[in-house]
Amino acid sequence: MPINITMPALSPTMEEGNLAKWLVKEGDTVKSGDIIAEIETDKATMEVEAVDEGTVAKIVVPAGTEGVKVNSLIAILAADGEDVAAAASGGGSAPKTEAKAEAPKEAEKPAAAAPAAAASVSKPASAGDNGERVGNGLFSSPLARRIAKDAGIDIKAITGSGPHGRVVKSDVEKAVASGGAKPAAAAAPAASAAPAAAPKGMSEDAVLKLFEPGSYELVPHDGMRKTIAKRLQESKQTIPHFYVSVDVELDALLALRAQLNDSAPRKEDKPAYKLSVNDMVIKAMALALRDVPDANVSWTDTNMVKHKHADVGVAVSIPGGLITPIIRSAELKTLSAISNEMKDLGKRAKERKLKPEEYQGGTTAVSNMGMMGVKNFAAVVNPPHATILAVGAGEERVVVKKGEMVIVNAMTVTLSTDHRCVDGALGAELLGAFKRYIENPMGMLV
Repeated sequence: MPINITMPALSPTMEEGNLAKWLVKEGDTVKSGDIIAEIETDKATMEVEAVDEGTVAKIVVPAGTEGVKVNSLIAILAADGEDVAAAASGGGSAPKTEAKAEAPKEAEKPAAAAPAAAASVSKPASAGDNGERVGNGLFSSPLARRIAKDAGIDIKAITGSGPHGRVVKSDVEKAVASGGAKPAAAAAPAASAAPAAAPKGMSEDAVLKLFEPGSYELVPHDGMRKTIAKRLQESKQTIPHFYVSVDVELDALLALRAQLNDSAPRKEDKPAYKLSVNDMVIKAMALALRDVPDANVSWTDTNMVKHKHADVGVAVSIPGGLITPIIRSAELKTLSAISNEMKDLGKRAKERKLKPEEYQGGTTAVSNMGMMGVKNFAAVVNPPHATILAVGAGEERVVVKKGEMVIVNAMTVTLSTDHRCVDGALGAELLGAFKRYIENPMGMLV
């Protein structure tokens, strides 16, 4: 019987991806574990491996195809001993997913990375893997919720046919066609109605009319740029930002950093670690959140999510945009562990080799533009985070101490907060704790 290979879900929220490359061709024999394709999401490229053995009878979706829906048929495999031509013409019914995302090879894993999550997608996703609870234990896909809302029906009245009863697009369309779902609750009075959708920017035609023909070129948005634009627009439209800035002195930190680097043990004639100021900023931010746990939160419409660990995302610039790999439980890790893990994550981020669990989630973030010479800036909160720390350049400054002018190394940091859950006083308390660790860095070692 033909084995259908379908588009795997490489993360809980993935709905589509780009089939970047086939590593096999029709007629090739594959074994379980063979890498057969590369799939691109908005921020990573993942390898897909075969689960079953057989011969590639037909490649349904060619390499380079964009926007391939999860679980759609991409290839057909003829089982051992099966006629390849018959399999090629007989596939497509009763899909059987038989591909899985391969975890990065052992050499690519960070020193203290999160556990690999490269499970075969041949088993159904759990009810919460790719949807949102909408009441009474029911889950639904984002597309299903949008269709239901547009049609004015109550999605909670629809029986789901997806995994674990999840409501999917086809369920809503059937309900709309049959009129079987009860109407959604009546809209609130005009005084409390939801605000109208924000106006869109200028259309492309309107923009191009402002410039002489031939004076520009059009560069299509890639998936990463679209995702960045969508998330940051959502952030500024929905999160009431509040900003707190403080200057911190770096002399004690720079002296300790030099001492620790000079004393690093050597392996194969190379130091076991080389700490950067950014590594110490990550640790200080994590410890500050440990000391001020009320700021280590995420906002939802019904609950405050209080996190037990400080998972610090670090903004890394890559071609076409940026990505935020995460140092998990950073408050528990040594500076050397943070440094080595960050180097590994940063390297694989630039190669687009991160696993989704290595850049999705987190409880806060650090964006350091000081290394680019930027003195001061304010970063945009990236939900589900409630805070992000913008780090400026370290520089020599003249300050007054005990009535005398002295020269110190200092930098300006700005904390952006989601004012719904981290108000001004709490943000100032968190920033004060961060400042203490930076100016008294021995506290990060005990």
